[in-house]
Amino acid sequence: MSTPISIVTLGVEDVGRSRQFYEEGMGWPVSSESSEEIVFINLRGTILALYTYEDLAEETGLPMTRGLGFGGITLSQNFSTKEEVDQVMETARAAGALILTPPVDRHWGGYSGYFADLDGYPWEIAWGPNSEFNEDGTLRLRE
Repeated sequence: MSTPISIVTLGVEDVGRSRQFYEEGMGWPVSSESSEEIVFINLRGTILALYTYEDLAEETGLPMTRGLGFGGITLSQNFSTKEEVDQVMETARAAGALILTPPVDRHWGGYSGYFADLDGYPWEIAWGPNSEFNEDGTLRLRE
């Protein structure tokens, strides 16, 4: 059975600081189900959760191995214009994100840039020439 990803949880250093970055800095809607220990952000069908790195590592049973460098995953948001990409990247920078690569035309035909949030998670902000969106704004791939 194919089912969408329900929740993406980020292990963060400081839940309150991360909440402020996403809620106030990026303008993302935080759910009333949130608490001081965990924050839930509604992102059109997927929930972004913010939980302490230590607690998340303990729950998974995996050792804590934090460090700098690429961790093998990026989070992406796609938009319908290059101008929207530029606007979101500027919003992220103003909120305290580190711009990893400014938006540029990519070899695959799109336009994207990357920023790191306050805990170093890399976000790609992208526009693709063949991107199609559902009425609710979610990305749709051609079948």
